[in-house]
Parts: sequence; structure tokens; C-alpha cells
Amino acid sequence: MSNIVSEPVENYIRATIREREPFLQELEEYAHENIVPIIQPEVAQLIRVMLNFQKPRKILEVGTAIGYSSIVFAKSAGGECEITTVERNENIIPIAKENIKKSGFEKNITILEGDACEILKELEGEYDMIFLDAAKGQYKLFFDLVFDKLKKGGLLISDNILYKGMVASDEFAVKRKKTIIKRMRNYLDHICSIDELETSIIPIGDGVALSYKK
Repeated sequence: MSNIVSEPVENYIRATIREREPFLQELEEYAHENIVPIIQPEVAQLIRVMLNFQKPRKILEVGTAIGYSSIVFAKSAGGECEITTVERNENIIPIAKENIKKSGFEKNITILEGDACEILKELEGEYDMIFLDAAKGQYKLFFDLVFDKLKKGGLLISDNILYKGMVASDEFAVKRKKTIIKRMRNYLDHICSIDELETSIIPIGDGVALSYKK
């Protein structure tokens, strides 16, 4: 259970989602068996809906993992997008590359290998959508590095922002996660208060923040 919504509600929402194609199901099973964090099914469905009406052409992702979310983005955009995704884990990058190749979106998705903070400093251009799904304690730092790269009218999606409910309530907090919890609360305070953004926090999956740049 996520501590964000009750288990019956979570199960009901997931039951309403149309069955994914076999390849995506394979990736979901691999992630579950190997304890690789990927976006939750209800979050993936929310993103599909958002991409269908937002229709971003340039997407930046921080945190590739096995390539699951990048593939969801590409499929939702009908292959008519350019996705740049950043990953530092040398062990998982080959897996992500193979999955992206199998998906048929190799020409749409580019993996930049290395530390996100260093890569984002040097990254040029603007993006219609930016997706943060990497080290939770670093979201504010990532934000500072990418905010100027988000176009006006663009969408910032921040995943895992309630962190198993610990960010919302100390009742669920684990002592060793105290620093991450504090940093995530500071990040949410920031994106909910700055004039340039309109932000909504949605309690699905592990918590998602949608931020529209005015």
C-alpha cells in the first residue's frame, strides 16, 4: 500500500486502465521482479492523457531507468516527438537501450549518460515537457537547472513527490529518510508558490505534481 490512497481505491483505479500491450507488460514485470522503480500504471495513464492534448514535440526526462516512461511518452505522441533522457546508472543503461530498440522508438529517444546535474548544466534548447523521476532529494537542484529550458506553456511533471506518504505526514516517515522528506517538502513549497508556475499535486501512484509554465 502506498499510504497515499487506500488499497481498494488504488486497485479500482488500476482496474479501469486499458490493458497495455505485451511489450510494456514485459517491462512492468521485469521492473517488479528486479525492484527497478518505474512510473505506476495510473501515473502512466495520466501522462498518456496529458500528452494527447498537450502534444509536446520535445521532451526532457531526468531518470531513464529501463526506458519504460520514455517509451510511454513516444507511444502517446505517436512517435512524433524527440525525447532526451538522462541516466547515470551504468548497469541499467544497456537494458534501457535494448528496450528502446525493441520498442521501435530508437530514433525518437536519446539517452545521455552521466550525472544529471553535470549534463543539465550543459544542455541547450527548450522543451515542451520535462519529466523529473530521479533522486528525490535532488528535485530542487534539477528544477533550478531545467526551469529555463521549459517553454512558456510547457508542462513540468514531477513523480514520486509524496514518497509513500512520508512527505504528506510524519505518521509514515522513516527516520533515515528525514533529509529526503525535508528536501521534497521544500521543493513542493517552491513549485507551488512561484508566480511563473501553476501547480497541482495529485495523490495517485507515489504522488505526482503537474506544473504549467505561464
